[in-house]
Amino acid sequence: MNRTRTIFFSIFGLAMLAAWFLAGEIDKKDVPPSADNTAANTPVLPADTLDLSIASSSTKQAWMEQVATNFMASNAMTQSGKKIAVRVRSVSSGGSTRSLLEGSLKPVVWSPGSRSWVAQWQESLRQQNQAKLMTKDCQPSIYTPLGIAMWRPMAEALGWPDQPVGWKTIVKLTSDPNGWERYKHPEWGKFRLGHAHPQYGNSGLLTVTSFIYGLSNKKVLSPQEVYAQPIKTALSQLAKNTSKYGVVTEDLVQLMVKEGPRYLHAIATYEAEAVNMNIKYADELRFPVAFIFPSEGAFWGDHPYCILDKADWVSDEQAEAAHLFYEFLSHAEQQKLAINNRLRPLNTQIPLHAPLDLAHGTDPHITPDTVPPLPEPSGEMGQAVIDVFLQTKRKATILLVLDTSGSMGGNKIRYATEASVNFLKRLHPDDHVGLLTFNQHTTLLQTPKRVADSVEPLVGTVQNLLARGGTALHAAVCKSVDILQALRQEDQDNSRLYGIVLLSDGDDTRGQPSANEMFATCLPSHAEADGIKVFPIAFGQEANQSVLQRIAQVSGGKMFAASPQSLDKIYLKISAEQ
Repeated sequence: MNRTRTIFFSIFGLAMLAAWFLAGEIDKKDVPPSADNTAANTPVLPADTLDLSIASSSTKQAWMEQVATNFMASNAMTQSGKKIAVRVRSVSSGGSTRSLLEGSLKPVVWSPGSRSWVAQWQESLRQQNQAKLMTKDCQPSIYTPLGIAMWRPMAEALGWPDQPVGWKTIVKLTSDPNGWERYKHPEWGKFRLGHAHPQYGNSGLLTVTSFIYGLSNKKVLSPQEVYAQPIKTALSQLAKNTSKYGVVTEDLVQLMVKEGPRYLHAIATYEAEAVNMNIKYADELRFPVAFIFPSEGAFWGDHPYCILDKADWVSDEQAEAAHLFYEFLSHAEQQKLAINNRLRPLNTQIPLHAPLDLAHGTDPHITPDTVPPLPEPSGEMGQAVIDVFLQTKRKATILLVLDTSGSMGGNKIRYATEASVNFLKRLHPDDHVGLLTFNQHTTLLQTPKRVADSVEPLVGTVQNLLARGGTALHAAVCKSVDILQALRQEDQDNSRLYGIVLLSDGDDTRGQPSANEMFATCLPSHAEADGIKVFPIAFGQEANQSVLQRIAQVSGGKMFAASPQSLDKIYLKISAEQ
């Protein structure tokens, strides 16, 4: 095994382990209890029928189920004459990777969204001295390209679809102090981008890697070349125009839909999601969306089809059935069905039609021959990309606001402080962090300071917090916003992101200011792309989720409902937002 693969797991220590936790929490609704192949969940079938269980990424589940129905209707059989019953179960890529390693997921076929999950899984097996579970490499099943979803008038101003638009185009736009005036649209202001955080999500890692390739003019990059100064400079410039990070692209899609072009001009996402925006939210969108393939190269996710033929829960005959099903789904007639599900056939000779057409926001003439596929990042490459991103991204100024009222007594305050300490320790050394607590009074225990200079004493302060008194929730929100607003006004070049992490288990008991006064005088009437975002954590059943949800919405943040068991994962998600 070469050195790159050997260090794969250690490279993604934080990035991929975080993605595992987040994928399991965010997408657990997509992983039904019956997704494994244990005796308790395998259906009782007739003696002449064989069970073929497939754990598929949710993106292509509808297509896979359609193909499975057609396959069974074809009366396909194994050599021994057994019929084949195909069960397709939706899983998240990160969550299923973890479940495979834990042994709670036991399909015959595993098909995540990206090959990077397969590489991680295989390296994890090696690290744990477990045997390989596959005889052959995984095969591609379908294409889901990753690119840029942009409001169509803006994309057309850049030349789409008649002229190639790449990351170099975006860099020139972000570098221009006049912003969209460069393209005769001063009314649009400066370009604003959103993309997933590469340290916490696969799409984020691929987006930043795509950007780096787009600037390099090379088909293959070494990790050392990622650290070149021109790339760092360009990433810094892009970061200045990046107003929103996140864990999953779906959250960014929702922000574009809800807040419109005044908030974000473009997001990095998959073609299927961009097309779906135009279909699902047609009546809500200010403008249609266009999907841009970065002209220098794109990640054509091929959703690997992995037959676990060496696993002790897979029989030879099940492996045979898995091969038969793959041959069937590879046929042109089955690949054509993918188009209706916003997916691209592997065979580029198959003509595309609606919804993969210009009317729905994507260019059907683009293929892997016209926009070359980029190589998925190796372990070392991934480490370099994440490292350079963290060096060049906009740093965050965060105010941690903790409820220390009497209702937080007992185990609640212990869970809250332990999770808060872990959150503080994950912050970047150049982030700034402060602490405000509230019961019937609000107390600023630390104004935001550089993490590297202040986190150790702040951890000690948090660990010693006590719970007592009432709940001045509204006053705490107003004071927190005032503090960050003053710091933001001092930030002349708008180089930082500003966020409030607000944890509360109840409702305001002080009444001054009222909820209406808080929203009218302390919070914006609508979200601002570079404004102060509030991330409320509703801790427990008694928290006023309606008020906390509204606080998040008007500020452009996101509310999370947390239990003692999920609190640490919630903090991890918020880490990805800033």
